[in-house]
Amino acid sequence: MINCTFVFGTRPEAIKLAPLIIKLREAKVVNVEVCVTGQHREMLTQVLDVFEITPDVDLKLMSHNQSLPDFLGKSISALHNYLKDSNADYVIVQGDTSTVLSASIAAFYNKRKVLHVEAGLRTTNIYSPFPEEMNRRLTSQLTYHHFVPTGISKQNLLKEGYAEETIMITGNTAIDSLLFVKNKLNEGVLHPASDVYDIVRESQAQYNGYILITGHRRENFGEGFLNICEAIELSARKHPDYLYIYPVHLNPNVHSIVSEKLGGISNIRLMKPQSYVDFIYLMQHAHVILTDSGGVQEEAPSLQKPILVMRESTERPEGITAGCSKLVGVNVQQIVSEIGRLLSDADYYGSFAVAKNPYGDGNASGRILNFIEQLT
Repeated sequence: MINCTFVFGTRPEAIKLAPLIIKLREAKVVNVEVCVTGQHREMLTQVLDVFEITPDVDLKLMSHNQSLPDFLGKSISALHNYLKDSNADYVIVQGDTSTVLSASIAAFYNKRKVLHVEAGLRTTNIYSPFPEEMNRRLTSQLTYHHFVPTGISKQNLLKEGYAEETIMITGNTAIDSLLFVKNKLNEGVLHPASDVYDIVRESQAQYNGYILITGHRRENFGEGFLNICEAIELSARKHPDYLYIYPVHLNPNVHSIVSEKLGGISNIRLMKPQSYVDFIYLMQHAHVILTDSGGVQEEAPSLQKPILVMRESTERPEGITAGCSKLVGVNVQQIVSEIGRLLSDADYYGSFAVAKNPYGDGNASGRILNFIEQLT
């Protein structure tokens, strides 16, 4: 029986690998080990608890205010030493974080084969998103087999010269996790936290609904976040009959600006970062979603929610093409205008609803399992 080691360190990676870990363990076709770097400690643990996954190895590499080069160097060394003493035949990584790149390099040093989940995403700018775009390009160079979410992702890899037989379209495992948690919420098996439940009830009782906001991208630090905050303030004052809910990322480059610019406005609620279950609950009941998150771009179409993307470009163009999301950048007037149009024009709002999520159908993990079974 072959040995597969999952390596991840952030909440998005855990969300997107959890259904595959569960599938492989249930199928019992390979030996599965889970190694976490702890790149996002608290948020990572929340997700693992939801899916009842306990890491076999925790490298505990996160430290306060460490730089990207510091973390990359430390994680390559730690993962190299871990893999050197492990029995892993395949190292499974997901996405484009610093953990993904360091795990792929460490796997290469130890001559272990990398299986890359959510491979092939690209923008035309190596600095946007930063550092994710370069992380995933370098990871592709070290990958044995690429599991891509869409046909566009496959074409990206083919254009770069990767062999077609090494690429498999699977859909995005994020949708597998989303539908799992959504069903558990609807069945009453999972429940939102009381403060999240209360704020949703408040929006229904005192407002016409709420706009859900997320923002954390490094390329928006500084002037970008100042523009985002200005747009949110202008929109909130223009539409006092709507609530604006913003779970604020803990990064000081985000938190300090958002707290200073948006604190104290009557129809804006700044919240701490939410657990995965609570955030899905917030997405389920939102009227509009304003975000710079890649994961939210993938998930929200399954909930029939309009998405305004606060980025100049996106590696997830499928949503733009399908019409369920729209790029607004960090342009103040464009953000305010698009929110206003969605709140006032029912036909325009309805045009964002799509019958099929372009990123997946909830069966991506099963397709990857079928491939891995052939390796045994």
